Amino acid sequence: MKKYFAACSLMVFCLLPGEMQAQSGADYEAVKAVIDHFFEGFHKRDTAIMRSVLAEKVFLQTIGKTPDGATQLRTENMDAFLQSIGSIPDSVQIEEKLLDYTIHSDGMMANAWTPYEFYLRGAFSHCGVNSFQLYHDGNSWKIIYLVDTRKRKGCDSN
Repeated sequence: MKKYFAACSLMVFCLLPGEMQAQSGADYEAVKAVIDHFFEGFHKRDTAIMRSVLAEKVFLQTIGKTPDGATQLRTENMDAFLQSIGSIPDSVQIEEKLLDYTIHSDGMMANAWTPYEFYLRGAFSHCGVNSFQLYHDGNSWKIIYLVDTRKRKGCDSN
């Protein structure tokens, strides 16, 4: 019975792939606008703008390498992250250039994959990929989870 259910589920999933896509249309544009608004606040160091697109609770993680080369997953506190962004002096230029958007949505939940390059004081610092999970609260899209990777080498392979 379990095999039958799994096969039926797979058939339904394969027959309806368009239901999970948002590479164009209203969901794509709305999710992209939320991410762009988040980064507008980030670049201005305006945490009120950033918070306006965040859910009440947001899970924040970073994947990177330790000094000895091991892959490490760090969980961060969103409030502490926002506080650190807000404390960056205006004299310190920061820019995260999003290189692309791959967005999938089912109308209630969306995922956005955004490769990026990060510049500090105009100089390349690192690159990686952001992965955003969002949900639609009935009025607008809200970010509920953000995980990113950070690396200094191999950036052209994103």
